[in-house]
Amino acid sequence: METFTEVRGIAAPLLQPNVDTDVIIRVERCVRTPKEELGRYAFEALRLRPDGSEDPQFVLNRDPWRSAKILVCGENFGCGSSREMAVWAIAGMGVRCVIAPSFGEIFHGNCFQNGLLAIRLEPQTVERLARRAADPGTATFTVDLERQLINEDTAFEIDPLQRKALLEGLDAIGLTLSRESEIAAFQAADRKRRPWVYELPA
Repeated sequence: METFTEVRGIAAPLLQPNVDTDVIIRVERCVRTPKEELGRYAFEALRLRPDGSEDPQFVLNRDPWRSAKILVCGENFGCGSSREMAVWAIAGMGVRCVIAPSFGEIFHGNCFQNGLLAIRLEPQTVERLARRAADPGTATFTVDLERQLINEDTAFEIDPLQRKALLEGLDAIGLTLSRESEIAAFQAADRKRRPWVYELPA
């Protein structure tokens, strides 16, 4: 998994609440679309008009937000069905960080399994960041995971294990293997305490 230490780029305001995974990536795109092509279909339900043309009112169809690396989102972002493809689609657009007051729990976990930083902040803080992102002159953000800072003035909290996974580019298996010596020490001590557990059947 790609490591994450800092991302600097355009932030796009997308404060619509309850954007679910069906809106992020339509179910029919999840069937035969290769993972590396899902990004082109991200937010298709919001990007396109019924005739298939781009909706110029949607923020990700306008410059400079078309090339956003950071999304500033509304409450309960990523709710709905538990499809990992929603995270793949967002990452496929080039987005590395999503900021919101709250997330769908499965979506939130899938972000960290796929190298996407998901930050929870108070609603008023998210609104302040969204106002800044809405101005092309101030839409460039810096998110520093090592120092846990956005734009040098907004601190955020993150689970230490999730932080470690992103900084070191580790998935769940990699996180477990990073503690291999601790696991071996536990097994050695446990073998002494309960040798019968380790006996092979005759």
